[in-house]
Amino acid sequence: MSERTLEDLAESFALFGDWEERYRYLIDLGARLPPMDDGLKVEEHLVKGCTSKVWLVPSIQNGVFHFMADSDAQIVRGLVYLLVVAFQDKPVDYVRTYDIKAAFERLGLHQHLSPNRRNGFFAMVEKVQALAAAA
Repeated sequence: MSERTLEDLAESFALFGDWEERYRYLIDLGARLPPMDDGLKVEEHLVKGCTSKVWLVPSIQNGVFHFMADSDAQIVRGLVYLLVVAFQDKPVDYVRTYDIKAAFERLGLHQHLSPNRRNGFFAMVEKVQALAAAA
């Protein structure tokens, strides 16, 4: 992944003139996710609150948050990619306190995604932050 932060991605999104181009870019980002083993796509890894299926397999090693995630929907895979950029390989304290809602708004996605997709994205965020809080 070439983008290191959601702020870097916000700059990339700003280069597109309309929402359709940003939407295609989000789908392209989702295609960059590493493949998840089908054996991990089980009920216990499903994120509740998402209309599409989203699987999230977290771990914390030496105070650093790691996870694998995937979705069965293209646009949601793009949202999963955003989650990876925001939280993958970050210290647990960072994951607990990062204002991802503000970053999401800087991307300009809050006004263009359906309420179901927004809610699903923040269900993923809540799961990640809850796991970090429990660590």
